[in-house]
Amino acid sequence: MNRSLLLLGLLAALTGYFAPWIDHRAAGLVITGLDLGEIVKFLPPVRTGAIQLWRPGFYAPLVAASAAALLAAYRREFRLGPWLRIPVLLAALIAAANLVPPAWTPARLLEPEFRVQTSALVTLLVALAFSPFLALLPLRAAALLIALLTIAAIVLPIYSVLQVLPVLADLYRQALALAWGPWLMTVGLLILSLAYWIPPRARTV
Repeated sequence: MNRSLLLLGLLAALTGYFAPWIDHRAAGLVITGLDLGEIVKFLPPVRTGAIQLWRPGFYAPLVAASAAALLAAYRREFRLGPWLRIPVLLAALIAAANLVPPAWTPARLLEPEFRVQTSALVTLLVALAFSPFLALLPLRAAALLIALLTIAAIVLPIYSVLQVLPVLADLYRQALALAWGPWLMTVGLLILSLAYWIPPRARTV
């Protein structure tokens, strides 16, 4: 049960994050969750401070999904054999790697604008390297961490995109609503968190 929830939640969360958050008939005007972290900083109300946003919040789902995957990879409660552990760890790595800003250089990663992303990236990569040892953490401690990350990963980006939605509607010259991406991501993240809280079934002899 835990394993099925983990895999389903991870797939839904990442699919929803990379899916359309703002949809449009023209493919070039479709905005994904990943795109929003960069696009919002060019919006005039955000640049002038009329709309206050914490831009790194758009990347919180990547942190939550990566952490949930790497913390589960070696835990006995999830019973992931090598054939499943490798894809789960790969998903954790891909999620973390997407924290890297576009057209990045080593020097750019240290710029104030990207320090939160860089810190999260380094933390996740170190955690990924030590994931076999992190499996020794008490299950409830890991569950609490994932629950807190899940709350942040849902609230921060959705609240922020709703703030800029009227601005994007003015640019698009049409009424806009959130597409299916953030809702699928939300369901996926909740399932991921739930996977840590449901007691594992005892092995049958």
